[in-house]
Amino acid sequence: MTKQEIGSVIESIRPADGPAMEKAQQRQDQLAKPPGSLGGLEEIAVRMAGITGEVIADAPQRGCVLVFCADNGVTAQGVASAPQSVTRAQTINFTRRLTGVGVLSKSFGSELLIVDMGVKEPIPGELYDDVPLRDTERIIDRRIRPGTWDISQGPAMSEEEALQALAAGMEMARAAIEEGYDILGIGEMGIGNTTTSAAVLSALTGRTAEETCGRGGGVNDKGFARKKEIVEQVRRECSEAAADSEAAESGAGSEDRIDRVVRILARAGGFDLCAMTGAYLGAAAGRTPAVIDGYISAVAALAAAEISPDAKDYLFASHRSAEPGYNIAIDKLGLNPFLSLDMRLGEGSGCPIAFDIIRGACDVMRNMATFEEAEINDDYLEEVRQGGCL
Repeated sequence: MTKQEIGSVIESIRPADGPAMEKAQQRQDQLAKPPGSLGGLEEIAVRMAGITGEVIADAPQRGCVLVFCADNGVTAQGVASAPQSVTRAQTINFTRRLTGVGVLSKSFGSELLIVDMGVKEPIPGELYDDVPLRDTERIIDRRIRPGTWDISQGPAMSEEEALQALAAGMEMARAAIEEGYDILGIGEMGIGNTTTSAAVLSALTGRTAEETCGRGGGVNDKGFARKKEIVEQVRRECSEAAADSEAAESGAGSEDRIDRVVRILARAGGFDLCAMTGAYLGAAAGRTPAVIDGYISAVAALAAAEISPDAKDYLFASHRSAEPGYNIAIDKLGLNPFLSLDMRLGEGSGCPIAFDIIRGACDVMRNMATFEEAEINDDYLEEVRQGGCL
């Protein structure tokens, strides 16, 4: 996929259907319940109306979590608690459904699409496939190379590689939608990717390493200090580069936004993070809801929204991550996570749970009686609707 083709996909993204959302809200207000008493479920149903263009949106029936796997050169700096070999091991274990997201996907009736974007250590060739979802127990081979370069020493990848990874994510989202999956989750596997995500978040927002860095899987004090040092180095470098860039100005055109984010991803990101960004954009282009998992997933979602602000309309946040930078990303996206379970596993593990919440919200909208249908006189709620009673 060329840069022009990527641009065409991004240009095809349209905002949510405002009139459908207005009518959906009107129906919510007619359902036999006190106004707003179903909280976030009401908002979900209204937003699904905007995505589908249907006032009463069909509940998503087929969920698929896209898991992008890659290694990160920055692990050489001691910023991760786990050895890099874990990336390979867990990528293989996804095919066996032995990981957190594998078990939860099976439990909640959703599927996995596992993609090798650049795992460092070799994976047995018989586990690979080139065709997405032909065999969901195989790994889709979109390897760019065996891991990124060390961001403490320079760019993680070339801009061409970042675009290649972005295109791969778009391809996977499109393939899942064409296969009939009507809701997607975006997950990852890559030792060291909380460091790359913090670096990308700091570069995108200007927030300091103290604000965006957490301990990930549990790095020691020395590694945590080095992690913050690297992220701050990248933030300052990107801030200086952005000072003279028109793309950093509000109102920048779509090509400028793409160029800015691709530069940041190439400098500080990972092949997994780039592909996840592309997957969010691909989902939005296909008018398909996409669920954010934890920290890495949220940073990729923010990168997608920086490229295409309308992509935000298709995003749902599954759970509030324990990583401190998560709140920065999710607040900038203007989203409210469904759950608070102190989860910090990653992989896309929050997505299968969120799929069922979205299904429930849509089912309530479709199947719950209105006051008229339930033969209830709702005049008693007039004072509540006027305000001051909640």
